[in-house]
Order: sequence, then C-alpha cells, then structure tokens
Amino acid sequence: MAKSISEAMLDTAKGLYDIDLIDTKTMREIESLQLPKVENLSANQIKKLRLSFKTSQAVFARYLNVKPVTVQKWESGEKHPNGAALKLLNVVKHNGLDSITY
Repeated sequence: MAKSISEAMLDTAKGLYDIDLIDTKTMREIESLQLPKVENLSANQIKKLRLSFKTSQAVFARYLNVKPVTVQKWESGEKHPNGAALKLLNVVKHNGLDSITY
C-alpha cells in the first residue's frame, strides 16, 4: 500500500533530522502538522454526542471534568467549548467515552 503524501513528507523530514539538516524545533513543527484538526462542534452536535452514549448532562460533565451547567450551556448554544474541552470532545467523538477513562 502506498504512503500518503503527508507520511512521505514526515519520513523525509525524519531522515533530514537524523542527519542534522533539520533542527529539533522545525522537526516538532512538521510533526505537529500530522495531528488531526480539532473540529468545532455545534450545540446540536454536542447534544447528539452525549445522547449517543445514553448519558445525562451531569454524567457527561463528570466524564469531561466540567460542571453540568457547562454542558447545558454548550448544548443550548449559550457557550461554545474551546481549548482542551473542545479537544476532549473531539477525542470522545472519534474514540468513545472509554478513551478518556482510566
């Protein structure tokens, strides 16, 4: 199976890094380009996500380590998740609630 262009570029960059033609900062920037984009989620998408796990707002909030009122405000559109909360919601969306439990 052929590599994607981004995989080939990363392999090339790693080779250049290994022979000291790319510095550590540049290598980290190139690696960061491989990370998935964080998708903004609408109020409706957040509610559907929560309901897909058959959890209440309070239980969902507990999984995310936020207050239930925060989930309520996200779902009503009064507030929008950002930063780490938005990233965590994306992880849950793509990998399920079990991906954030320990």
